[in-house]
Amino acid sequence: MKVGIIQFPGTNCEYDTQYAFNALGCETQILWHKDEAIPEGTDLVVVAGGFSYGDYLRSGAIAKMSPIMKALKRYADNGGKVLGICNGFQVLTETGLLPGALKRNEGLHFISRHHHLKVLSNANTFLRRCNVGDVVNIPIAHHDGNYYIDEAGLKELYANDQVLLQYTDAQGNIDNPNGSVDSIAGVCNKAKNVFGLMPHPERAMEALLGSGDGKAMLEGFLNA
Repeated sequence: MKVGIIQFPGTNCEYDTQYAFNALGCETQILWHKDEAIPEGTDLVVVAGGFSYGDYLRSGAIAKMSPIMKALKRYADNGGKVLGICNGFQVLTETGLLPGALKRNEGLHFISRHHHLKVLSNANTFLRRCNVGDVVNIPIAHHDGNYYIDEAGLKELYANDQVLLQYTDAQGNIDNPNGSVDSIAGVCNKAKNVFGLMPHPERAMEALLGSGDGKAMLEGFLNA
């Protein structure tokens, strides 16, 4: 499996992501933001976490204008699989590849810690190795992770089975760290080939480092 990982000025999770997919046996390639095409044969493109363009103006708002984003939109429109993690999630909402928007955390503080998530749907590539109702332990690290969508949009997300993950405690009860609507931590598009989440599954690949729960998420893309 061939995975492309997009790097903007300010991205800082591209090599963590590369490490994670290499550990799963994937061939990986870092894609520079000025590239104008997604390499032939790419099975998955990851928009990695970090602070693209220093998060100036608004998180992801400048990154969406990079040349590679036009190529990524063509890739996604043709059915290519895309995963946005943290800042990557913000970039995908700014680009319009995912619904909703990410605002400042409700408490206006940067949050960096492990947090539990509940799987709401596995009828998709990303979470097909997980069970509905599973509670996983995945690190979060963000200042602008407060997911927002209006009431009509929220109804549409649930009607189309697009809400993938919610922030909870270890027992699966809602535990919202940032004010996100309905405690939403991750969503996908209607076609279910573009996925975004604020937590970092690429940082949860080994129990030795606190959790191996991210492995099943990324394994969902293998041979998909």
